[in-house]
Amino acid sequence: MKKNYATLVAMVAVLLVSGPAFAHFGMLIPSQATVSKADPKTVDLQISFSHPMEMVGMDMAKPKAFGVMAGGSKADLLGTLKPIQVMSKAAWSSQFNFKKPGVYIFHMEPEPYWEPAEDCFIVHYTKVVVPAFGDEEGWDKEVGHKIEIVPLTRPFGLYAGNVFQGVVMLDGKKMPYAEVEVEFYNKDEKAEAPTEYMVTQVVKSDRNGVFTYAAPKAGWWGFAALATADSKMKKDGKEKAVEIGGVIWVYFHDWQMKK
Repeated sequence: MKKNYATLVAMVAVLLVSGPAFAHFGMLIPSQATVSKADPKTVDLQISFSHPMEMVGMDMAKPKAFGVMAGGSKADLLGTLKPIQVMSKAAWSSQFNFKKPGVYIFHMEPEPYWEPAEDCFIVHYTKVVVPAFGDEEGWDKEVGHKIEIVPLTRPFGLYAGNVFQGVVMLDGKKMPYAEVEVEFYNKDEKAEAPTEYMVTQVVKSDRNGVFTYAAPKAGWWGFAALATADSKMKKDGKEKAVEIGGVIWVYFHDWQMKK
């Protein structure tokens, strides 16, 4: 009996180790992808740290920084954050009132997250671009994160199937051959991956730091460019690596025809 139990435990352990590894994504999702004159002017912003395709959340500490950049100036929004639950885990929310035309880049820097399964800390610098009242100037501006995806394709007004391109920047320089993980925010949980390889898709930047991806379905898609930080952090007295990610969220719309 004991031998059979030990064998069963060993089999489960093997399955857990060999199972698919979920990709982590810093998430910064607005309630509207764009703001027009006919839309509500106050937009909710939801901040979490999650596995968006599998809809598995992780508890997130209050971000280290949260703000918005528009028209060449930045505003600190950290004080607007309120605790909420996303995917049954600790997360954060804010509201922003759009008063004038502009392209608003919301950005967030989290506290380092310890991931025991990967034996490292994770820091995902995350942003999303929301245009308001017809303005579209400045969508390719850099926030200045340590690692960042700078869009080459306008990151709004896109149809599902459109190509999205971005350039990966690390310490202000183009990062060649960077790995970029891509996931769909499966909010209504209706999408199903046919294999574990389809949960997270992976592309690499070219020698100029440019990557390309065509989103097959309407909705929010996250792009996370990954690297290892040049410094380490201590955990239980031991030096541990830090995974850094530059994340951008982009919305793709369904193609619509007149009835």
